[in-house]
Amino acid sequence: MRLAFMGTPEFSAPILGELLAAGHDVAAVYSQPPRPAGRGKALRKSPVHTAAEAHGLPVRTPTALKAQEDRDAFAALDLDVAVVAAYGLILPKPILNAPRLGCLNLHASLLPRWRGAAPIQRAIMAGDAVTGVQVMQMEPGLDTGPVLLSETTPIGEGETAGDLEPRLSTIAASLIGRALAALERGALTPTPQAQEGVVYAHKIDKAEARIAWDAPADEVDRRIRGLSPAPGAWFEAPDAEGRPTRVKVLRSKRGDPATTGAPGTIRVSDGRAFVQCAPGEVELLALQRAGKGVQDTATFLRGFPLDVASSAGA
Repeated sequence: MRLAFMGTPEFSAPILGELLAAGHDVAAVYSQPPRPAGRGKALRKSPVHTAAEAHGLPVRTPTALKAQEDRDAFAALDLDVAVVAAYGLILPKPILNAPRLGCLNLHASLLPRWRGAAPIQRAIMAGDAVTGVQVMQMEPGLDTGPVLLSETTPIGEGETAGDLEPRLSTIAASLIGRALAALERGALTPTPQAQEGVVYAHKIDKAEARIAWDAPADEVDRRIRGLSPAPGAWFEAPDAEGRPTRVKVLRSKRGDPATTGAPGTIRVSDGRAFVQCAPGEVELLALQRAGKGVQDTATFLRGFPLDVASSAGA
């Protein structure tokens, strides 16, 4: 089939690879424009942009799809279908209507739960036991279209967003191959989404990344895992000179659920670190300071000793 692929993050890159491996004619790739990144704030291309160029594919990076010239250029591709996976732009109706068979979206949740920008993170933060990937026929509403194909997967205990995302990406790549083959045969049956159970996966706000230790331990643990590796949940603790230092927590697990005490109190024992919540404790398993790599807790403590007198704040 002749198609366009529209995606941006690492999650989407393997899906592009699957489309090419299946022999589809990818007429163009759309991705978010290069953004400033790193200490030097140099412009960095998205993972999909980089992958497309490695395959010699033309890449388009409009900041929006509202200009008539962008819409005309998309229509001129004469597509059978457009495949969308975490692209990051809303597709206006002229774009949705341009391909002969419409636009298919790969969404990393079980709709209508977690419509929106951050379904993987929100599912972990909410404590969901199961998630999945669905192929959806796109329409003007936000992730409201009928579902064409679906596959579920459990969310493991202790799993972070960084663990779950590549597994969902692999599922998505396999699912779109099956969906396009069925679409060519006219063998896909659209299933309207349920009207009940609609939940929105709002974009992660940086303010959410600061850990509030006065929440229950299971909630704190889920927040840490849902925000790992990016933006990374964090707290402040004093360094050897007493200066507040930001510490990211990239892995954690629930400790004793019955402990009580001042939220944010840090307890260190045999190379392990626990922080009191309200109630229960969270054990910190992987930590990172600014400018340093991620370290297991025992290694981290050798360079940045936390002790019972330290506090992570509330």
